[in-house]
Formats: sequence, structure tokens, C-alpha cells
Amino acid sequence: MTKTASAGKTKRKIVHIDEEKCNGCGACIIACAEGALKIIDGKARLVSDIYCDGLGACLGKCPEGAITIEEREAEAFNEEAVKHHLAEEQETEAPLPCGCPSSAVHEFDRRGGAVPHDARRQRQESRLANWPVQLRLVPPTAPFLQGTDVLLAAHCVAFAHPNFHADLLDGHALLIACPKLDDFEGHLAKLTQVLRQSDIKSVTVAHMEVPCCSGLVHLARQAAKASGKDIPVSDVTIGVEGEAL
Repeated sequence: MTKTASAGKTKRKIVHIDEEKCNGCGACIIACAEGALKIIDGKARLVSDIYCDGLGACLGKCPEGAITIEEREAEAFNEEAVKHHLAEEQETEAPLPCGCPSSAVHEFDRRGGAVPHDARRQRQESRLANWPVQLRLVPPTAPFLQGTDVLLAAHCVAFAHPNFHADLLDGHALLIACPKLDDFEGHLAKLTQVLRQSDIKSVTVAHMEVPCCSGLVHLARQAAKASGKDIPVSDVTIGVEGEAL
């Protein structure tokens, strides 16, 4: 690294985010083990130069190509500061480094709108028409994928939305995946394979309102494009209290 005139800084490689291209999906946040990036005002931003090692693990995760490596004056990467930063985030139980509320604790008061006991016990018919449902486990040529519309749902959606089966699942084959905790690249490769080898008419993505969950939409759109087919992709956003937004 070459010394510069600025005290405490050297010219080195470090990430650069093009805010015009960034859509705030949060995929890069998951890939950054140092916690150097956060979603602030809907855009990915570098928290501090000292947290970025400049190796670019986040580059391949950005669906919009908004992240590059540049060489500029920056404070040196500080591994000890990174350890302290990550430990502090964990100890305070703050939202994840991406700034989204996906891990923040919420409690909802349902007492005002209590449902009568008899109504709660009324049987509702399942609309699930296929198995398996986990994206990784579904064969690309499964019969239930032929000539059908697919619902690609984030794991939390079915638990949050009270009418998941009737409102979203009815008439669709179901695939589920988590854009935050699962392997993004692995899911992208698998969904691309599924779309190429099956006869899917459309994909509806159901995801939670937290920013990182929108990564599932970007995954579906990338897979549809990579499949070489003209498969329409739409999305439905579910609020953390269960309402469709």
C-alpha cells in the first residue's frame, strides 16, 4: 500500500457502492462477514473504512452490479475493531447489520380483535397441492411444475399471513426458500434449473416487508432471465403483523 499525505490513511482497495444502481435488497449485507455494510435510507452504505478488508466477498451477491472495488485513500482495515463491532452488535441485540427489523423483537396486541373460540376452531381446507415444497428438494422436472403458476414464498409468510392458503397458495404450486439464511447462489442455480426444465407459466413471490426478504424477488427475476424463457414474475409483500401490503 502506498502512503498518502493524509494522516492515518493509505491508498488501498476498498468497496464502492453505486447508489444509483443499489436497490436496497440487502444481499451484500449477508455476504459481508465484517459487518461493514448497512442499509441506510434504502441504500447499502459502508459503515466505516476500518471494517472493510477490500476483498470483495459482497461483489458477487449484488443483483444490480452496484458494488465494485476501487483504490482510494482509506483508513487501514482493523481486524480487532471488526471483532469489537460485531460483538457490540450481538450484545445489544440490535437489528442485523443490514439495518432491517428482521431480527428485532416485536409483540402484537391481538386482544382487541379476539376471534370467538368457535370461529377459531372452524376447519379450513389446505390448498397445498404438491410435495416437497423446499426449493432445494424439488426435482426440476416434477410433474406438479408442468403448465402451472408457482408461488415462491419466504418461510415466514405462511406464519404471518392468516389467509395464506386461500389468498396466496390456491391454484399455485408451492416452493419455499429464505433469502437471508439460505445459500443465495445455490437457490439461484436451483431455481434457474427448475425454470429451464419445467413448463411454469408464472412466478409469484410472496415475501415479508423487511428489506432483506426482498432478495427473494431479485432471485426469482435473475433466475427467470437466466432460464432464457419469458416467465412473468410478480410479488406480494406481507407486513410483519400479517397484512398484505
